[in-house]
Amino acid sequence: MIKSFFKKVAITTAVLGLTVSSLSANKKEWPKEIVFGVIPVAGTSSIEKMWGGIVQYLEETLEVKVNLKTTSDYTGIITGMAHGHIDAAYIGPKAYVTATERTNVEAVAMEVNHEGVPGYHGIILTRKGSGLKTLEDIKGKVWAFTDPQSTSGTLVPSILFSKKGINPDNYFSKVIYSGGHQASVLALKAGRVDAISNNDLDFNSGVGKQWEKDDFNVVWKSDLIPGTPIAVRGELPTSLKVAIKGAFLAYEFPKDSQLPMAGFANAKDSSYDSTRELVEAKKKISK
Repeated sequence: MIKSFFKKVAITTAVLGLTVSSLSANKKEWPKEIVFGVIPVAGTSSIEKMWGGIVQYLEETLEVKVNLKTTSDYTGIITGMAHGHIDAAYIGPKAYVTATERTNVEAVAMEVNHEGVPGYHGIILTRKGSGLKTLEDIKGKVWAFTDPQSTSGTLVPSILFSKKGINPDNYFSKVIYSGGHQASVLALKAGRVDAISNNDLDFNSGVGKQWEKDDFNVVWKSDLIPGTPIAVRGELPTSLKVAIKGAFLAYEFPKDSQLPMAGFANAKDSSYDSTRELVEAKKKISK
């Protein structure tokens, strides 16, 4: 298995200045097991089911034990990587930028949507039939962000609100944080909130399973956001980081995959400079 894998990542290793033979030789430096963390875009049981196939694939490909780690919020992933408890993670763009400010992490891959684009869009949703079709309509209603570290669930709509002169605490009757993208849509569907910020990847992944597209209005859609990255701890052996990168780039999604993305593309730290600009803009807003 590992030999065929090295053929798949030959281009990747060459770009990074490593040879396939040196990558193989350095495997003795690798830990016997690694921890892969995933931000809480859904409930724990759903995440385990969604990512189970990739975890198994990573174990077979890398020939090391891979333990899946879920946390209650995005900060848990950031903290886990900072303290060496999480070695690699599926972590949102904004959370990745925050992690780079606190510890040594590196982006090695980013998700690609079903149109082959390495990115996604933030969206604002309301329930169909609610009569809420514009930002003006949702004034005085109950609003839900996802997580403070979420890009599409908090950062992007916060920038939008600032540009529109909207202070969420004053504009809405109540503001909550749902904890995750799936939780937000389900809260909206159940009528517990009136409007939410989300993204098209996570929303589309639940269509026909947990909700229907026609049950909602898309009030607003953002420009393209860089795809959610796969990040690794900088302290890991270089050969292992390259192998993890190659594994994700080579992964072929099964037809019955429940993950929102359709593949992974190459990524590097500068891929998230546009997100850094949004983070800096948000800091200025907060001041």
